[in-house]
Order: sequence, then structure tokens, then C-alpha cells
Amino acid sequence: MANSPRNALFAWRAALRTLRQRVAGDGTSPAEPIDSRARTRGAVLKIVLLAIIIGSLSIAANPPRPQSVEGKGAEPITPVTGSAQPSTAAASPEPTPDPGPQQPSAEASTPEAIAETAPPEPTKDAGSGPALNTEPPPSLEAVPVGDLPGWKQVFVEDFTDGDVPLGGFPGIYGSRWHETYSDGAPDTHAKTQAKDQRTSGYYPSKVLSVHGGVLDMFLHSENGVSMGAAPSPRFAGANQPPYNSQLYGRYSVRFKADSLPGFKVAWLLWPVSKQWPQDGEVDFPEGDLSKVIYAALHGIGPDGHRFDVFRPNVPFTDWHVATTEWSPGRIEFFLDGNSIGVATSMVPDTPMRYILQTESCLTGCPAPETSGHVYVDWVAIWAKE
Repeated sequence: MANSPRNALFAWRAALRTLRQRVAGDGTSPAEPIDSRARTRGAVLKIVLLAIIIGSLSIAANPPRPQSVEGKGAEPITPVTGSAQPSTAAASPEPTPDPGPQQPSAEASTPEAIAETAPPEPTKDAGSGPALNTEPPPSLEAVPVGDLPGWKQVFVEDFTDGDVPLGGFPGIYGSRWHETYSDGAPDTHAKTQAKDQRTSGYYPSKVLSVHGGVLDMFLHSENGVSMGAAPSPRFAGANQPPYNSQLYGRYSVRFKADSLPGFKVAWLLWPVSKQWPQDGEVDFPEGDLSKVIYAALHGIGPDGHRFDVFRPNVPFTDWHVATTEWSPGRIEFFLDGNSIGVATSMVPDTPMRYILQTESCLTGCPAPETSGHVYVDWVAIWAKE
């Protein structure tokens, strides 16, 4: 290092040594005049002062570098702590405006759980086996369980005991359900046709199955015959029809259907006496599946058969809960918890049975290619206390 303090000291010592040599060898004697010696001493002092100034300047210009714990010549290590402040040389960021309270997401009220690994996608095996069920889980509204004020629950079903394949119904649900009619039994429309010319009927083995927590009614046609079914809840201990007979009751069902022109539902209370229309009929929900839901009440008026209709003008293609409350002298219909009408005339006063009658040809028959599904999520029934 050319300008280190040590080299500056060496330069000062060399200058002093040269001066002494010159003083000692200049041939002067002690008898020389005093002013000559004074000049010599002044020169020495100037040289010493100059050497000291040069050394001080060298030290100020080249301070010693700190040694690193890693070894000589390494950059010094600067400790970092969580309380370190930003450099004052950096510009401060502009303050951002307060966004206010966070609004809830319009897509969901709760965050979705994040899986660590995604499950593998199902594989297709060239068509063997049943088709994958793409119907979303239905149970956004749980089946009501338990008594209600004025009503004692006598039946409840949410189809969660397990699956039943097409052709196997009622299977594991046999203690609570009956198919009511066997394959080939005529439906309402077929009863108007000759036996060998029927174009519709009940075929539970080709229509009814249970999967994914729903009763599935697969409505379709085969060989020119449109096929439906009419399963019945079975009260505990009922071994023969009528499987769920009672006088007055509350009936609630959660359902949805594809839009299927020509296929219909008329889930009904039918008189055990089979005296129609004298002993009445109550239908809810009813309607062509490509149109809208309505409720209907049949009975006898001054001019014979009469019926009243209550229309909420709601399609079948969304999940709905239809409830019928049948009390002495009064029937009220509810759709999704909202009353759509009250009847106080033609109210049945004899025991009735409940049937999920699903068939075709209400105002027109389905085209041969028309096919789809009616789904029943749950059924709950109460008796009048």
C-alpha cells in the first residue's frame, strides 16, 4: 500500500537521516556564527512538520478496512434484524386509499376447501356398465324429521340407505316402498285404449332406480309404448294395499324433473273407497313436465264432477318442495314454503292413499325419442293429531 502510515513514517525517518548526514558532513565548526545554526535548525523543523502532515493525510485518505469473520479480504457481514428500518434514501410509497369493508363474494358465501392433491378423473371403459351419474347432489334442503304442531310424523324417506339398480326397486327400500303396479299395468291414458293397442303404461322395472340419494324415474318409450311408474310409500306394518291409508294428513315431497313434453306427474291422494269423483282427489304437484306446476282438487259440484286448480306458474326443472295439508274442511297447498291456495269446499272426508303417479299423455303423448328423468330427493308424511 503506497500511502500507508507505515511508509509515511519511513519517509520521515529517511528525510531526517539525510539532514543529519548533511549537517554532520558539511565541514562547519562549532565556532560558526549563531545565525547559520539557527537557519539549519529551522530547516530541520520544517522537514519534520512536512513529514507529519504527509503521514496524517495518508491515514485520513486510507482508513484501515475491517476484517471479516470469514477471513482476510472478505466483505464485512451486516447483521439483519426484524426491526431494521428502511433506508432514508429510499422514497416513501404513496398512501393507498382505504377500500372500505370487504364485500362478500357473489359466487359463494364460504370458501371452498382446498385439496392437497386432486382425485384422478374417472375413466371411460368403452361403454360397459352404467353411465356416470352427472346429477349434482340434491340435498340443499334436508328432509324434515319429527313432529310438527298439530301433526305427528308417520313416514320419512331420503333414499340414503344405498343404491338400487334399474329393475331392482324397491330392493333395500321394500319395507318403506311398493311399486304399486307391475309392468304392463295400464296408466290413466291406456285405460281408454284396447288392451292390445296400448301406447302407454306403468313399467317400474324399466323406470325406477335409486342412486346418489334420490329416487330416479327414467321416463322413456320402448317399441311405441311410453313408460312411467307410480310408487307408493309404505307405512310401518302395511303388507297389502292401501299401503299408506289415513284420514287427513300432511304430505311433503322434494323433487325436480327434466323438461319432457308429453310426460306428466299427478302425485295424488286417491280415495281408498275408489269412489271417484264422489270421494274426491287431490293432486300436487301435477302437470306436463315441459310446462308448469299446479295443484288440483276434484270433487262433486251442483252439476257433477268439478275441479279447482291453483297455479303458481313455476316450471318443474328446478328443485321444489310441494306440501299438501289436508285437514277437516280445509286443504292448503304450499310450494317452497309459500301458500299457493286454500280450498274449503270439496274437501275429502274419507281415507285417502298417497301415490307418486308418473305417466304420459295428459294433453298429448311424448315423441318416441323423448326421454329423461324425474328425481325425488325425499318424502315426509304426517298424520293429523
